[in-house]
Amino acid sequence: MSPVSRRTPHGQSPLRTVQVLGGGNAGSSAHVRSLAAGLVARGVRVTVCAPREADRAYGFTDVGAQHVHVPRSNDPVSVATLRTVCADADLVHAHGLHASFRAALALSGRNTPLVVTWHTYAHAEGARAHLLRLLERRVVRAATVVLGTTFGLVDRARRRGARDARLAAVAAPWPPAGYERPDRPRPKVRAELGALGRPLLLAVAPLEPDHGHELLLDAARTWRLLDPMPLVLVAGEGPLRPRLQQRIEEEELPVRLLGRCEDVGELLTAADVALLPRSREARPVLAQGALHARVPLVAVRTDGLTELVGDAAELVPDQDAEAFADAVARLLGDPGRRQELREMGARQAATWPTEDETVAQVLSVYDELTRPWPPN
Repeated sequence: MSPVSRRTPHGQSPLRTVQVLGGGNAGSSAHVRSLAAGLVARGVRVTVCAPREADRAYGFTDVGAQHVHVPRSNDPVSVATLRTVCADADLVHAHGLHASFRAALALSGRNTPLVVTWHTYAHAEGARAHLLRLLERRVVRAATVVLGTTFGLVDRARRRGARDARLAAVAAPWPPAGYERPDRPRPKVRAELGALGRPLLLAVAPLEPDHGHELLLDAARTWRLLDPMPLVLVAGEGPLRPRLQQRIEEEELPVRLLGRCEDVGELLTAADVALLPRSREARPVLAQGALHARVPLVAVRTDGLTELVGDAAELVPDQDAEAFADAVARLLGDPGRRQELREMGARQAATWPTEDETVAQVLSVYDELTRPWPPN
């Protein structure tokens, strides 16, 4: 690793960092806000480059960071904007594959250290899978250090040629945006939702492809036969709404699409079971929220989710609607198992890294990469 120009000890000049975030899933966006808050509190200058809507949703400026609008695009204007912002940075930290690619383009020809954090398992099929591998390879080879939020992501970065890939200590900021503690009592919320005397199931995900909504509706056909019949709430908005709504109506499924919600924490606290039919996030925010809120979770098994929740959730095979439906039905019929999962979930959540521990680990990486090199 070559020394970086313009490096000064932290005691003489504040460390200047740029955090690069694309559209950002909920997990990575909440992480960047938490990280920005912790770094600013420790005297680090933080600029967050992200779309305006990300700052509105997660409040980077509220915690003392500067925000610069950079669209979620690899076009020359966005890259040029990012390059200008990074001109006086001591270190750039990009979150997610596409944000990392933009950062690599913006830093081309410069010696500024680039830290990359992978929060999700990117997926593509056919010809796009080859392009995805090329993109990942380009990113990890440009990065000084790659931080993976799971062992699987660390291994993936190493397979793509990363020089230095490490496991990241990523906190589960609680409550994240939208998951604040509810002000209203649980029975009142359930009554307003029409869930008195029947189980309430909650899923939270954008109405976009690859979030498991079709599997969820397949499972809901089975839940129609339960007595009492549960009510399934889906919080999220997106282009699939018309198609999903049409299927709900045609098949008379007990599912309600709520659209974009600002009170997910209230909904979660009111729920009997949280549902995660699919997620590419390594550490899904809903899974973290469910365990923190002591709400039993049924989810499709992934490597990252298994690392996150351990045995404190009911995990089923991917794309198996029957197994998903059966797991929920069994859980609704077994109060003892639900209570067991509540207790196990609280214990599991207590093992996750704290926000202070996360900031400390990231700052140690920054110190390592920006430490002044001794004279020859």
